Parts: sequence; C-alpha cells; structure tokens
Amino acid sequence: MGRIHYRGSVLLVSLLLGCTGSEPAPSPATGGPASDPGAPNPAPVILFIGTSLTAGYGLDPAEAYPALIQAKLDSAGLHYRAVNAGVSGETSAGALRRVEWLFAQESPAVVILETGGNDGLRGQDPDSLGANIAAILEAGKGLDPPPILVLAGMEAPPNLGERYTRRFREVFPEAAARTGATLIPFLLEGVAGVQSLNQADGIHPTAQGQAVVAGTVWRVLGPLLAAPPVREREGPGR
Repeated sequence: MGRIHYRGSVLLVSLLLGCTGSEPAPSPATGGPASDPGAPNPAPVILFIGTSLTAGYGLDPAEAYPALIQAKLDSAGLHYRAVNAGVSGETSAGALRRVEWLFAQESPAVVILETGGNDGLRGQDPDSLGANIAAILEAGKGLDPPPILVLAGMEAPPNLGERYTRRFREVFPEAAARTGATLIPFLLEGVAGVQSLNQADGIHPTAQGQAVVAGTVWRVLGPLLAAPPVREREGPGR
C-alpha cells in the first residue's frame, strides 16, 4: 500500500481551507450522454461523497476523478450519472452531518465514500473516524433500494506516530467489513508522494494524478457495475 508524504504544516492549511458549514448542491460530473439541460436525467446515480480530493481542488471540475469515471461509464455503455458531492476541508463528522441531506437530493444506485484525510491532518481520534464512516454507510444501507457501497481508504500523515497511522489505516477495512461495503484499499495509490502527480501543495492531485485516481476507482467500480445483482446470481428459490 502506498504512503502519503507530507511537507510541513502548510499542507495542513491547504487541505483545511475552503471548509464550509452549509450543504452545497451536488454537482453532476462533466460527461455523460447529451441531453436537454432542462429535462430530468433518469439514469441511476453514482454519488461521490468526499473531500477536496473528490471535489478536484485546484482543477477544472471536468478533471476531477468523478468526471473521469463518467467518461469511463459512457465508454463502457453503462448508463449511470456520476454526481460529485465533494467538499473541500470536510471531516468525516461533516460528511455524516450532510449525508441525510445528500440522500434526499439524490437516490443513489451507488455511493462512493472518500473521507478521513482531514481527520488525519487534524489528529482526530481514529475510532471516531471509523464510527462516522460506518454511520454514513449504514445510512446508505437504509435506503430503499439500498445502493452499492464503496469505501475509499486513506492514510494519516506519518508525523503523528506509527501507532496512530496504523490504527487510522485499520478503520477503513473494519468499516467496510462491518457494513458490507467494497473497499478501495488506498484512493491515492500511485499518486501520494509522486511530485509530478501532485500540485504545488504536495497533497492535491494534478489532472494527471486525478486520472490515476480514476483508474484506481474504476478497477473496483467497473466489475461491481458489470456484475448482475446478487438475487439474480443466486437463482430462484434462494
């Protein structure tokens, strides 16, 4: 698994800037079949809940990985609508506070949750992070019909000590196992610590870095969307 390499306290400020207390409207990811802008889009929604990494901090929204996933969906002939609900600076507690509002705006077929990076930068309790993540995923499970759940793992900055970083890393597979979510082991695999794939702050991916992230997400998401529902695979009478 890759590791995040941070370069000083300026990175803490860069990730926490832009944190908001209100619920911004989710934004459709750029891409997808052309349609009348005034007409409702009936395609099932893939809802990306996340931080600045999902929002595409410092980039055009069309360069953020949810928009790149939309392009992959279209190329594969999978008729879904990617909705980017990333908020810069948000902690897992903030994501939990707005998840009910998000689900009221969209009835997602898939939820992809990316959170925890800002919790780690603030040195917040990993067990609280795990509880928040599990609560968000459980809220998704409570929808009718329940969506496919995907959780993106994150890493804590190493300056907080090995015990903290180890416990932080553990909460993601634990929450996935507890809720039945599919785990992406590390969202920034192949990007974290690679200077050419990150902006000047050393933590937010460039457009090229976002393309690598999209590939990491797609390797998990693509097979989930291509597989038939469990009730169909199991056959009648089971």
